[in-house]
Amino acid sequence: MKPIATRKTELTARLALLQGRLTGIEAELDSHDSHDWPDLATQREADEVLEQLGQGGQAEIRQIKAALSRIAAGDYGLCTRCGAQIAEARLDALPATPLCQECAK
Repeated sequence: MKPIATRKTELTARLALLQGRLTGIEAELDSHDSHDWPDLATQREADEVLEQLGQGGQAEIRQIKAALSRIAAGDYGLCTRCGAQIAEARLDALPATPLCQECAK
């Protein structure tokens, strides 16, 4: 079983990585200044992909922050729905998960 401190370190590192990526995505989205219609169309398609990546990153950031709050409260590793212990293998695969496998179904 991984110590909570190790999980906290891993979650904090992932949070920092995601925040850096989101900053890069925002910079890329703000950088377009072409006035050529074909270029703008291509950039818009790329922007849609970047926006989807950004939304996914924001969702993961919210999950990680919630997991860090559970660590601070002493509730990390317990299912937020039923209160059961979340399996170690599930926490290894999804360290920010708030639900045990049964409640996640």
